[in-house]
Amino acid sequence: MYDNVGRTADQIHAHHTRSATRDDLYRWADRDAEAFHTRHTLPPEPFPAPDLSPYTTALDAAETPAEFSTALNALLDAVTPFLNEVIEHLAATATWKGQNRGAEPESPPWLLRSAASSIASALAMAAEADLKILHAHYDPPPDPDALTKQNRVSPGTPPAPPGSQPGFGGPRH
Repeated sequence: MYDNVGRTADQIHAHHTRSATRDDLYRWADRDAEAFHTRHTLPPEPFPAPDLSPYTTALDAAETPAEFSTALNALLDAVTPFLNEVIEHLAATATWKGQNRGAEPESPPWLLRSAASSIASALAMAAEADLKILHAHYDPPPDPDALTKQNRVSPGTPPAPPGSQPGFGGPRH
């Protein structure tokens, strides 16, 4: 009888499905890539995490949409070059040995391309959020009731002079 005591959910599932665990796969790959690893020494440690405290401090101190935008864009400007390199590398791995040709959804090349796309999408969504905040502050949509309110003049009040209408024109300060 198979004893599950001390086993992980991954190990139990692997036993029932007669498949390898994630740890098994990585252990086998490490064993089979020893000679490759000797020829191509890769750093064993992750990249050092950047110090985000200046960006966090600035964000915490931001009181206006302009200040928020400044803090957010400084962060995006700092991380975008590195993330673009990651995106390009993931896209290149998706095409390794032509495996991307005719790749089915959920296949490794498809997943790698999706990972690259998700990073790019995250950057684009952050930039879009910033623009929406700035639009709401500097260029809000016109009040649909403003024209109605203008047309409802009290008796004896002269009509409003022609010229610029509320909600039209450039940014408001």
